[in-house]
Amino acid sequence: MADPFQRPVALVGLMGAGKSAVARRLGERFAIAVADLDAMLEAEEGCTIAELFEREGEPAFRRRETRRLEQALAAGARLVACGGGIVLHPAARELLRRRCRTVWLEVSPREAARRVRHAGGTRPLLAHGDPEPRLEVLTAQRAPLYAEVADLRVSTDGRSADQVAAAVAQALDPGAA
Repeated sequence: MADPFQRPVALVGLMGAGKSAVARRLGERFAIAVADLDAMLEAEEGCTIAELFEREGEPAFRRRETRRLEQALAAGARLVACGGGIVLHPAARELLRRRCRTVWLEVSPREAARRVRHAGGTRPLLAHGDPEPRLEVLTAQRAPLYAEVADLRVSTDGRSADQVAAAVAQALDPGAA
């Protein structure tokens, strides 16, 4: 079987798509380290993504996120769980297109809202009110950008993280099934 992670794989998609959970399961399945950009930024800064957003603002956060992606790829990362908005920064989109096999974990705003409803305080773009309308707006804004960078698309609605990880593995290496 060919190594589906010979070229770094990046998971992108809306918050609630399952990028971090799916990356962990793929890391375990293929015995590879996972670079989770949000978790790395929180560890480096000693604060949450919400606090970084509040302290720096979204544009500065997106630049920092793009630098972290560059660093992870330079360090040899084979699987990267990206933040939901990484596609907003043109340099990040260029890195994803040029350096990675990018998998868009597609999730409907309704399903994403169900998954993240309890995490409003840790999701700076969902800090107030019902998350579903905000996720609908974010989907409309970001879907063309996810499509621009995606080599593969995997639907996550109605699937567990294990099921999505299996679907991603199958999409990356169809001959392995």
